Amino acid sequence: MTQTPGHLLKRLRGPLFLTRAGLLAERFWQAFWPLWTVIVLVLAALMLGLHDSLPIEAVWTGMVVAGLGALAAVARGFMRFRWPTRIEALARLDASLPGRPISAVLDQQAIGGSDTASVAVWRAHQARMAAQAEKARAVAPDLDMAPRDPFATRYVALLALAVAILFGSILRVGSVVEMTPGTTQAAMGGPTWEGWIEPPAYTGQPTLYLADQRGESIEVPQGSRITLRLYGELGALRVTQDLAETVGAEAPDPAAPAQDLTVTRSGTLAIDGPGGREWDVTMRPDAPPRVAFGDPAQASLADMQTLAQARAEGQMSLPFTASDDYGVVAGQARITLDLETIPRRHGLRLDPEPREAIMLDLPMPISGSRTEFTETLIDNLSQHPWANLPVRVELSVTDAAGLEGSSSAAQMTLPARRFFDPLANAVIEQRRDLLWNSDNARRVSQVIRTISHRPEEGLFRSETSYLRLRVILRRLEAMTEYGLEPEQRDEIAQAMWELALLLEEGDIDDALERLQRAQERLSEAMKNGASNQEIAELMQELRDATDNYMNQLAQQAMRDGTMQDSQDMAEGGMQMGQDDLQAMMDRIQELMEEGRMAEAQQALEELQRLMENMQIAQGQGGQGQPSPGQQAMEGLAETLRDQQGLSDQAFRDFQEQFNPGGDQGQQQGQGQQPGEQQGQGQQQGQGQGQQQGQGQQQGQGQDRADRQGDGQGDAQGSLAERQRALRNELDRQSRNLPNVGGEAGEAAREALDRAGRAMDGAEQALRGNDLAEAIDQQAEAMDALRDGIRNMGEAMAEAEREQRGGQGQETGRAGGERRDPLGRDSGTSGQTGTDENLLQGEDVYRRARDLLDEIRRRSGEGARPEEELDYLKRLLERF
Repeated sequence: MTQTPGHLLKRLRGPLFLTRAGLLAERFWQAFWPLWTVIVLVLAALMLGLHDSLPIEAVWTGMVVAGLGALAAVARGFMRFRWPTRIEALARLDASLPGRPISAVLDQQAIGGSDTASVAVWRAHQARMAAQAEKARAVAPDLDMAPRDPFATRYVALLALAVAILFGSILRVGSVVEMTPGTTQAAMGGPTWEGWIEPPAYTGQPTLYLADQRGESIEVPQGSRITLRLYGELGALRVTQDLAETVGAEAPDPAAPAQDLTVTRSGTLAIDGPGGREWDVTMRPDAPPRVAFGDPAQASLADMQTLAQARAEGQMSLPFTASDDYGVVAGQARITLDLETIPRRHGLRLDPEPREAIMLDLPMPISGSRTEFTETLIDNLSQHPWANLPVRVELSVTDAAGLEGSSSAAQMTLPARRFFDPLANAVIEQRRDLLWNSDNARRVSQVIRTISHRPEEGLFRSETSYLRLRVILRRLEAMTEYGLEPEQRDEIAQAMWELALLLEEGDIDDALERLQRAQERLSEAMKNGASNQEIAELMQELRDATDNYMNQLAQQAMRDGTMQDSQDMAEGGMQMGQDDLQAMMDRIQELMEEGRMAEAQQALEELQRLMENMQIAQGQGGQGQPSPGQQAMEGLAETLRDQQGLSDQAFRDFQEQFNPGGDQGQQQGQGQQPGEQQGQGQQQGQGQGQQQGQGQQQGQGQDRADRQGDGQGDAQGSLAERQRALRNELDRQSRNLPNVGGEAGEAAREALDRAGRAMDGAEQALRGNDLAEAIDQQAEAMDALRDGIRNMGEAMAEAEREQRGGQGQETGRAGGERRDPLGRDSGTSGQTGTDENLLQGEDVYRRARDLLDEIRRRSGEGARPEEELDYLKRLLERF
């Protein structure tokens, strides 16, 4: 059945209507979108209340501009808008279908109307097109405005409206009507007003609406802003006030519609006229912030040196307390030199060079209130020229209003690092004199030359520190001769600082030497009156060194198979553990903090004797046959010593390049020192080889002596050959290392590979006569060798622990059976008492520690009889 066009259009009535409506919306939106943009922008401005805060002239100007823009948008819309027809909607609907079936149904056959077959074909075609047209759906309007609005002003308007909805109010829109002349007066029967008092934002207080204030008195913070708006006939309302200064160069007219004031004093605010009011405004002044050292309730300026302490590494710690009625925002510490209290002698006799005051920012709380808080200023001023000199410290803080408060100046010694090594302290003192005044350069050179005159007398622990001091001396003398510039002076001062650190801390890999250094530093701290914080840190350093030394002894004992003998720490076989050592060190720290330095020194000497006896016992217990791992460790240590000697020789040649023939006396004396050490090392190596019966070890020592003897010349080729021989020896040792696994074993092999590469670099530099590069490469090789030795020792100790396992436990129990409850050997002639130990297992050691602690406690009680105290003292001396 063939559908007629009328029947088809009736079936398409719904989609056609919706398509026409969409076309209408599309054309209306495209024609009038500028009008909607203007309306949305004006609405957003009114909801945000911009007309209440802007001058009335600006508001009227904006209204005129908005009105003209709206009229222009309306005119543009009417010029571009066309009402969509039914034919246009039908054409859009037909275009949305493939083959335009609606047009095919509405068309008529142009030719062949008399041909029956042609008519049949035409009707069949229309039938198919009609079926296709019945599938038509409404076409959506095209609302894409990007080509017509390239600047996206419609989105700007929508964003402004969203902000107004979130932060504004629709009620503010009505207030714009009141700005029309005569409108408010006609609506309310006369003029009216409104006003606000806005405290400063940093106070955190709310805004006050004047019309809602019931009382006649108002208290506001200093700096509050008063905003007044007068509506109605000009001059009907007037403002009188004596509490504020105007926010502008000239005082406004009392009858001005908009007035802004800032409260600077207490006074009266009145609005004269119909519906006017009057208030007594009391200004709450903003107090300046306050700051004080430490806790004002507990500390005073007399306690400054106690408050301001320096850690052992030189970090200053200065507590302070600050407060403000609304909060502190920033602060500074100003440190100036107190020249009047400085003893003007030695290098401080000259007037100091002018220096700016030290300005440090005070730390502020990250969270919480800043109205009152206590913080600690932490900084490290150890390298400043005023370190450990009398200074004056003044703290200042600022609040949000810009008010400042400061503390009274306090006198104190600038906290900084203290050097307890005498030589390091001397270097730091000369550094201070050099920075004090450059004219002290010659005096500093003379003092340094005096210090380094006889290096062979044992003042220097290592030849490296002596050589560095001599280099500093040469550079200082050369720079002084041609005029010492400030940059050169600072460079010398930095080199002296690094040398002092080396002398104080040392480059120590040996656990025993580190322990002895820690004991020496603690002893010097007792003599120099160190602070409690410095004592605590030095004691911690001593604890760490002791633990490291005990671990090294344990590893050595496991390698030698003499674990039981290594536990004999004193005469008579007294057994002590690390807990006992920690108790002794705690007692030393307690005595030092109580100021009983003589007793603390005596306890420290007792600890030193104990460690020396432990060292002797370890040496006596390690005379057995060395293992292959021990031989490898000794070989690597010998290689490290040889590399150190070769590096020292290269350094002397490098120094000779810049000062040929100079200071020959010192150089000869200096050259004897490593020779003596080398001879001692060879004798020790030969003696140990005789004890061990290892001809191979003696052969290696002889080979080294031959190579060193062949390379005594100063030519760079000779040094390069010696470096090559040392590299070959390291290769041989690496191939003969014991097969140990684990992370420590891999780290040891990797460190030895690094040492080999550094030795290759040093050899190439020596052959190229680049002594500076050779010295750097040799230093890297020595660091890698130290790492390899340390890692190899850890790997071997771990391997020994895994191999021994339960055997060590059984040996320990067997050895324990030969001791009495105090941990002492019962002797070779037989046991005293019963045939069995009174205590078994770990109880032996626990009981021994308990008895020793009880003896110490009783010996400290002075009320006991003199005979008992003497007996207890003899027991302590014995054990």
